[in-house]
Amino acid sequence: MMESRFPFPDALRAVIFDWAGTMIDFGSRAPVIALCQTFAEHGVPITEAEAHEDMGRAKWDHIARLLAKPRIAQAWSETKRSEATPQDARMLFEAIGPAMIEAARECAILVPGAAEVACGLQRAGVKVGSCTGYTRAMMEAILPYAAEQGYRPDHVVCAGETPEGRPSPLMAWKNLVELGAWPAYACVKVDDTEVGIAEGRAAGMWTVGVAASGNEIGLTAQALAMLPPDERQRLIARATDRLMTAGAHLVIATVADLPEALGHLPIGSPPDVRVP
Repeated sequence: MMESRFPFPDALRAVIFDWAGTMIDFGSRAPVIALCQTFAEHGVPITEAEAHEDMGRAKWDHIARLLAKPRIAQAWSETKRSEATPQDARMLFEAIGPAMIEAARECAILVPGAAEVACGLQRAGVKVGSCTGYTRAMMEAILPYAAEQGYRPDHVVCAGETPEGRPSPLMAWKNLVELGAWPAYACVKVDDTEVGIAEGRAAGMWTVGVAASGNEIGLTAQALAMLPPDERQRLIARATDRLMTAGAHLVIATVADLPEALGHLPIGSPPDVRVP
């Protein structure tokens, strides 16, 4: 095993990272921008708060759930003179592609510390996987830019590449299969969304939530830093509570805190072991 300056647990075999809000795009802004733009273009504006709900799911699933929300469903019916249908969800998904790609490209800046942590894992012989609610076409705009910034995961699983997306464990399992990493309880899922944490738990992995940079707060690093300290801490505490309630074994502020956090997990033992 190659030397790493991070003291990773010996039993650790793989870490599977989410993308937006976890490794790139502090605040998970790209999906929100694209969703708000697309719904507005079709005459049914949605709020950023609504767009943040159900984040982490495949985009077609996310859009279908938005259309099913009572306020949005009523606005759609009043504007279109008919109730939203699965065909409308598919139409919006097809329409969101260009906006999603453009927003993802503009927001694909790595969260500080992300590349260093991923490279440290790889130097230590730990496999680095990733999964996302973005399609492969959406990720094509992001992967080269992430690589330029120093982040090159060993495997990427995109929405649509498994029979079901989050909160099912299939994308996480596909990563582990392709990486040859097992058992699942020697692996960790890192995610900023409730469905991403549920995915890791369903896969039998240890789960680490990301509060400050993620969807639960939804602010850029600059916007978060400009808040009064008490308000900033309140938002981080609320995000932490939501991720813990979703099943996270631990919650960190950003991925830069992951190396220290991993030392607090009994990796290599089944996740039903009590975390100190």
